[in-house]
Amino acid sequence: MPRPSKPLISRHSTVQAALEIIDSEGLEALSLPRLARHMNVKAPSLYHHFSDKSEILAAVAREIVAKTVQPRKPTDGDWQGWFVQLSLNFRTAVLRHRRAAPILLEFLPRELLTTSYEDVCTFLIACEVPVSVHVLLLDGLEKLSLGSTIAEAMRPTQQRRVAFPHIDPERHPHLLAAQEANDLTPRQVFEQTVRSYLVGMERLVQVARLQRTA
Repeated sequence: MPRPSKPLISRHSTVQAALEIIDSEGLEALSLPRLARHMNVKAPSLYHHFSDKSEILAAVAREIVAKTVQPRKPTDGDWQGWFVQLSLNFRTAVLRHRRAAPILLEFLPRELLTTSYEDVCTFLIACEVPVSVHVLLLDGLEKLSLGSTIAEAMRPTQQRRVAFPHIDPERHPHLLAAQEANDLTPRQVFEQTVRSYLVGMERLVQVARLQRTA
């Protein structure tokens, strides 16, 4: 039997199919046989593009992160505002695939982030942010954005707008009052958390600038 003129599957179509399964059925539903059935191919065909399931999951993680929209670099040196928007865009990209979010804990695409971070460091230098604080800024924002977003993604649907879903009014009256007083959405809480971190970083930047000129 002659081979088809076009391959039945590709890396891209396999990743998209894996995401479809995860989005609709959950991460635990993804297996090579299940993926092959979804694509209407034989399971061994997947090995032409991926060595195992882990490689597929790594590609899925890369696809999710790659969809993060890069904000336009400001011309006024507002690196804090740029980072806020970048963090919000990352959150949006991950929450499009809530059930796939835990994959990022094991398969965060470091090679993709490294290339992006090189560009960010160039931007920070142009904004006169001392090199001595670049790692702290990038590493801290990565942990903050990644941890916060994955935690939010894994919350059950009915608990997504509640910060502390297991409050007992009798045992936790002050926490209950605090939660009832909060009028921010999860997105707004995330944004304000990032802004607060950047306020602290701005102070360190000012100190580093003084030390550099001393």
